[in-house]
Amino acid sequence: MVFARAPLPGKTKTRLIPALGADGAARLHAELVHRTLASVTAVKGANVELWCAPSADDPFLQSCAAKHGISLHTQHGDDLGARMAHAFDTALRTAPWAILVGTDIPELGTCDVQRAVEYLRGGMDAVIGPAFDGGYYLLSLRKTSPELFRQVPWGTEQVWPDTRDRLVSLGWSWATIARHRDVDRPEDLAYLPEALQSALGLSVKNASAPCNRSKA
Repeated sequence: MVFARAPLPGKTKTRLIPALGADGAARLHAELVHRTLASVTAVKGANVELWCAPSADDPFLQSCAAKHGISLHTQHGDDLGARMAHAFDTALRTAPWAILVGTDIPELGTCDVQRAVEYLRGGMDAVIGPAFDGGYYLLSLRKTSPELFRQVPWGTEQVWPDTRDRLVSLGWSWATIARHRDVDRPEDLAYLPEALQSALGLSVKNASAPCNRSKA
């Protein structure tokens, strides 16, 4: 399940607007959505779904579904936690496990998702891909609980530590995969791959690292 917002200028990647402008920030977001979808659809046997905000009626998100051959779903809920809980509740009705990823990680690779699948096949209840800013970019579950999503301090450096504590309280088995950087602030642009920097007309040092299988 890929969670993505429509790339609307002035409403998408707003913290990057001082560096890129409203159109540039929206264009970067669109590129990251396509990049993420390319990575996850390359996972053998994956049933990829694009979970959309504000709705699946957005022309860009519909074009993504057509290009990558995936299904569209609309996110539902009053906050991110509620939307994630709804997505997992829906997916786990018919699937043995589900993996949810965001689109803010230019370093996300097919191997990250494959590593999560390996842990799930090994019996883990949950697999998390932590982000350097204290959040996480990937959450995999074979069962779900409202406690994982209720009153989480979204958008802060406490998201991953808080979620880890909740997993411990639930008594679930869990593992982590590689830690990656997301792109939310102007200083994060230095971690964009060169191809994205070029597409956006940027000239900043590329510090992104290749995908690895190390545990974070």
